[in-house]
Amino acid sequence: MLTFAVRRRDPELVTPAAPTPHETKLLSDHDTLRFHVPNAFFYRGGRRHQDDNDPAAVIRRALGEALVPYYPLAGRLREVEARKLVVDCTAEGVLFVEADADVRLAELEAAAGGLAPPIPCMDQLLFDVEGSSGILNCPMLLIQVTRLLCGGFVFALRLNHAICDATGIGQFISAVAELARDLPSPTVAPAWSRELLEARSPPRPSFAHREYDPAPPPLPAPLGNMVSRSFTFTRADIAAIKAALPTDLRDKTTAFEALAAAVWRAHTAALDFPADDELRLVFVANFRRVRELGLPAGYYGNACVLVMAVTTAGALRAGSLARAVELVREAKAALTVEYVRSTADFLLLRGRPSLAMAANLLLLSDTRHAGFRRVDFGWGEPVYGGSVHMQPGVSVINAVRNGDGEDELVVPLMMPRPAMDLFASEIEMLVKGGSVSN
Repeated sequence: MLTFAVRRRDPELVTPAAPTPHETKLLSDHDTLRFHVPNAFFYRGGRRHQDDNDPAAVIRRALGEALVPYYPLAGRLREVEARKLVVDCTAEGVLFVEADADVRLAELEAAAGGLAPPIPCMDQLLFDVEGSSGILNCPMLLIQVTRLLCGGFVFALRLNHAICDATGIGQFISAVAELARDLPSPTVAPAWSRELLEARSPPRPSFAHREYDPAPPPLPAPLGNMVSRSFTFTRADIAAIKAALPTDLRDKTTAFEALAAAVWRAHTAALDFPADDELRLVFVANFRRVRELGLPAGYYGNACVLVMAVTTAGALRAGSLARAVELVREAKAALTVEYVRSTADFLLLRGRPSLAMAANLLLLSDTRHAGFRRVDFGWGEPVYGGSVHMQPGVSVINAVRNGDGEDELVVPLMMPRPAMDLFASEIEMLVKGGSVSN
């Protein structure tokens, strides 16, 4: 097991580098995710073109500059009537920690079997500063920049999800990176426009939104024997999965749809649910491209809804991969302007509930298009950039580029060890031209 020492300086608050408006800004009725999410970016380092070669100093300076146009991120969340969230734009700043670790990037790669979740000692590379993890009245970002012995570094970030989704925080990090490279201003100007996603008055949900149904009692499971692992899918692997589909379906199935169906079936087979158990595949659908909503370029709030495919364990195992793909495609087709409006109305009427996690639910979040892979602070693109979140029943799909420059998808999972071994066997059989077992 890899161990190393990390020396951290005292946390500091980085504030906007210039005066910003002191005002209160309403969050939208889609900004309801009251939890923190961690991301990390790993860099090989070396010399950059500019004079300053200290990543902590460069990023700290650029962070203050980026917080000028993105000044709400330097404020604090408050709760008002009916659990509505607002940002008090106080310019108090975001938390920043500078650190040094007695480890080389190659050692982290070797310990992780390639840089992908779970990352060894991630709690040391993104240290939980005491009193920083609340949703209200706390910094919305915690950032740690850790220099490594080899000259590389780790940029790790924890985000209050109520203020941004993956695309939004990717936009902000990219702005910091551009300013770190001495661009005069971010390429994409931030847009607030949260009023465009308010619930209707009066609210009138037109869908059942069963993804928010109360969770059934948890099944007895060997939670003490949980393991985490990431599965990497190359373009050839995705092509092999699609090869199991009829030609007419194969041609219109996206990489995500094929992968989601394959992972859902393998996950079901591995956990061996009773045949009549209802299974739910929930995935996060980005609605920025729904034109009727009128979201401007640069919108960095939460612009996602949950959509769900439902079937029984027996039907999913006995049915074909093609049927699973069709279920995924049908769920995706629900993403319309009316569905987005209905979700906001539903969340308001129900007191803004959270998704109820349960043993029969698998949640997939696709961050391939959040821009994480291309974040360049001046030392080149990251070896790995994206989510380091691990939780049973949740998988955040990341895009990576391997050592040969080829694009791959990383799917992290946490399951009981016997189930993880079965899942690996199911996936291996599928990508080698077999099929997920019944």
